Amino acid sequence: MSNTMKTFAVAGAVAAAMAAHSTPADAAAKEKCYGVALAGANDCAAGPGTTCAGSSVTDYQGNSWKLVDAGTCESMELPEMADGSARKGSLEPLDRDLPA
Repeated sequence: MSNTMKTFAVAGAVAAAMAAHSTPADAAAKEKCYGVALAGANDCAAGPGTTCAGSSVTDYQGNSWKLVDAGTCESMELPEMADGSARKGSLEPLDRDLPA
């Protein structure tokens, strides 16, 4: 392998590592939002009977959460609940849309 190819290989590896690295600022720009994930699309534990990511069983399950951009959780537009009332995300776990 020529020195030029080795240089490109190393540069590519460094670029890939930099792109995959998340900074504390990225993490700070996100928050847990309960009640907004579709079934099987939550980011981590969804209350009793679930283990971790992808384990929610109900759309908009109130005790499952998804990471969203900070400040957007409670203003996300979601479908109405069965009774016609508004469904909103929350920064705290909710008692709605829980599996039977």
